[in-house]
Amino acid sequence: MSRSDLSVVDPRRSASIFAVAPLLFILGATAQYVGAAWAVDLFDHVAPESVAWLRVCGASLVLLIVVRPWKRHWTRSLVVAAAGFGVATALMNMSFYLATERLPLGTTVAIEFIGPIAVAGLASRSVSSWLSLGLAAVGVMLVSGAQWSDHAMGIAFALAAAALWAGYIVLGERVSNRTAGVDGLAVGLGLGALFTTPIGAWRSGPAFGEPRWLLLCIAIGIFSTIVPYGLDQVVMRRVPLRSFALMLALLPTTAAVVGAVMLSQRLKGLEIIGICAVVVALVISGVGDRAAAIADVGS
Repeated sequence: MSRSDLSVVDPRRSASIFAVAPLLFILGATAQYVGAAWAVDLFDHVAPESVAWLRVCGASLVLLIVVRPWKRHWTRSLVVAAAGFGVATALMNMSFYLATERLPLGTTVAIEFIGPIAVAGLASRSVSSWLSLGLAAVGVMLVSGAQWSDHAMGIAFALAAAALWAGYIVLGERVSNRTAGVDGLAVGLGLGALFTTPIGAWRSGPAFGEPRWLLLCIAIGIFSTIVPYGLDQVVMRRVPLRSFALMLALLPTTAAVVGAVMLSQRLKGLEIIGICAVVVALVISGVGDRAAAIADVGS
């Protein structure tokens, strides 16, 4: 259902849709970061980059079976675009996990959000977008400053994830403009998993030696990729894009709560202030339509 269709929808049904949409979004965000928390617990047994690789492999396998994108006509240029998107996604996941191995989950997510906020600011060039970008930068400095002395590598990996997130938003926009989004995601993740095999596979032996760890990696792919992406598509078809962008501001907070509950990660005062600054920056920026549409796939 397009946004223009909302004007002819029964007002009572429309009101119920708007009431349910935030709950669906929070459910998707919770699934996303519960998967991330499982990944952190798994790092004691399987290397973070291998967990990320197996996550992408599991998600792509499920999507390829369910979506069957080979029924669509694929040109060479479209395959190249999907491959770029998938590689950026896979590398972003690896950087994200390498960061969360060293930093609290909420801190990593807050730093990572500098990527989509920067894309939105550079795309619109409005005063509010530049203000949000500056506020996000301040928030990231506060968050990273609380961790920099002890976890410089974690900050570096989180910033790499932010840069890759920005690149993957741009590439994802191109793919989604030319394919049905799930088809492009399925092919892109499959090619991304293939490309990153030399990085992720060489330390994945423990997962294949222990079936429960391998199944957990696949479950992480479902919870952190397929569930939030699918729910986001449901929400975006039912609420204005501006409302969706405001919901996106819930992600750093959700990550911080999941980290506190599941991983006993207690944030310091500066980290809390920094995350709040990033949340406000997200509210101000609106993040943009296609950036918001695919923002949840990678983390």
